[in-house]
Amino acid sequence: MASLSARWHRSISEIPEEQWDQLLGDQICPFYRWTWLLALERSGSVAPDQGWQPLHLSLWRDNDQLVAVAPLYLKGHSYGEFVFDQSFARLAGDLGLRYYPKLIGMSPVSPVQGYRFHVAASEDALELTKLMLGLIDDFAARHGILSCNFLYVDPAWQPLAQAAGCAGWLNQQSLWSSDGQQTFNDYLAGFNANQRRNIKRERKAVRDAGLTVTPVTGDALTPALVSRMHDFYEQHCARWGPWGSKYLDASFFDRLCEPSLAAHVVLFNAHRGEVEDPVAMSLCVRDAQHLWGRYWGSDEEIDCLHFEVCYYAPIEWALQQGLVSFDPGAGGSHKRRRGFVAKARTSLHRWYDPQIDALIRSWLPRANALMQEEIEAINADLPFRAQPPELGR
Repeated sequence: MASLSARWHRSISEIPEEQWDQLLGDQICPFYRWTWLLALERSGSVAPDQGWQPLHLSLWRDNDQLVAVAPLYLKGHSYGEFVFDQSFARLAGDLGLRYYPKLIGMSPVSPVQGYRFHVAASEDALELTKLMLGLIDDFAARHGILSCNFLYVDPAWQPLAQAAGCAGWLNQQSLWSSDGQQTFNDYLAGFNANQRRNIKRERKAVRDAGLTVTPVTGDALTPALVSRMHDFYEQHCARWGPWGSKYLDASFFDRLCEPSLAAHVVLFNAHRGEVEDPVAMSLCVRDAQHLWGRYWGSDEEIDCLHFEVCYYAPIEWALQQGLVSFDPGAGGSHKRRRGFVAKARTSLHRWYDPQIDALIRSWLPRANALMQEEIEAINADLPFRAQPPELGR
């Protein structure tokens, strides 16, 4: 370890793109790619004045070879995380502790499983994980930070972090998995007869409104379409007032046409005439195996259009592309009736005050057991023809 040096970075631009992405290797999930995180920063969507201060940690061998990175942010609030820690904040207040700022490890405003420290294949991942956690602990002690929190962690990395003292907290998210399905009819066949009729009726309502849904991705993305997507996103968020969760600036959407990002972006475009004149759109992100739903919006209130643009059309397209899963995003019990299974997701935490650390760790086993029971109860009530094994596991 003598030849290793550590650095803290206030922007991902301080780390060479090629070296960052090389650490990710075959993991081509776009949410941790250098260009995605840079677009969030450069657009001002993730910035100190938005409560997100980039604070990435890197390890270098012989000063010029990047061997590990931890994407990190100093947060002044809990918005855009989708792991709701308000009870922790209240407890800190009751104990006379300052809860913010806190350290967060995640891809900002994207509740996407896969967070980890990215370590070169030639290095000892466990040893470097322990080393980096120690550096984070030292940073927190120097600056009076109460906690460090890693959200939506990669299950393969989780044991390394827990071996170094991180505490696990279970939450849940929705997920559709193909399970060998190849067509939309295969997807429908998994439901009981009543729900099959319901889904067919919902799709027909959209067709009867004269709408066609066209997937647009890659070279077919245009500045005009991504700008319209931002308009839909902005309108949808505005409907919810202060709870609208509008996190992304228009210039972030403009960057989605860049080739390195456009290959991962899919717009599901509902239109009556030309594709260039959409009535509604949803924005999804893909890699070689997975699809993630992020945002949507509509100019018109049309029965079942949300279900079509955000669920059915993306599932149908994912099957055509041979993708294995679709994560539709946070929230929404209505997802359960459309084939999305509740799945356990783990966040990992470190608290630097002994009293709050002891209180939360003593509470976690019961809280996690209750969450697992809730997941199993949700999945037992799904409208499937036959329950797949190990739902929610």
